[in-house]
Amino acid sequence: MKALVTGAAGQLGADVADRLAASGHEVVAASRRDLDITRRDQVLGAVGAVRPDAVVNCAAYTAVDSCETDADRAFAVNALAVRHLAEAARRFDAHLCHLSTDYVFSGDKPEPYHEWDRPDPRSVYGASKLAGEQEAGEAATVVRTSWLCGRHGANMVGTVLRLAAEDAPMRFVTDQRGSPSFTPDALPAVTVPPSRNGVGSLASPSSVVCGRGCSSCSTVTGSPLRRGTMTGVISLASRPSSIAAAARRWLR
Repeated sequence: MKALVTGAAGQLGADVADRLAASGHEVVAASRRDLDITRRDQVLGAVGAVRPDAVVNCAAYTAVDSCETDADRAFAVNALAVRHLAEAARRFDAHLCHLSTDYVFSGDKPEPYHEWDRPDPRSVYGASKLAGEQEAGEAATVVRTSWLCGRHGANMVGTVLRLAAEDAPMRFVTDQRGSPSFTPDALPAVTVPPSRNGVGSLASPSSVVCGRGCSSCSTVTGSPLRRGTMTGVISLASRPSSIAAAARRWLR
């Protein structure tokens, strides 16, 4: 399979590109510097030149608080750009795999979320990512991730290890629950055959409370951990308090 991976310099894109290549696939890894997916002409030109079997969109504007003050950019990158990619995929007979997020849900549900639950985003980031899912279209594969962790970029595990190296007390909330998605687990989802379309969730089998997950890392590093709640966190965006995911099956 020949794959064009967008957002290839990011946490997820870098790992997806590496693992696709290691699995024997031909990979064209495009970072934001290589390809501005918000520009329709660039997207059509790139997909037309590469002629991939699959386009894996790992690009996103993920600065959740910044999205609240720059909604235009959030929707341009997370929604309008997906429209361009979907158009290019249709025109050049490629399968689009679009990576989305748990933020499309409100977080009010006490049980784990699954693909049949109605999205109800509470932030600009979540709304823009939901719009991106809709722009991807019925023929695409949409994979929702949660609490993403990988070798590259910023994530919970990396933050704990960095703070531990500074030998300072760490403070994390204990009233957030989620199901971590590890970047290596994304590979089976993005290498599905073109006939495998729909919405799916990519998450660990069990959920974890943020403070407990950080406590495990703290135990390994030997650094003290201070627990708090989201009430004391200053944030522009509303963050879901419970986003445990249940990866059941493809919706469509």
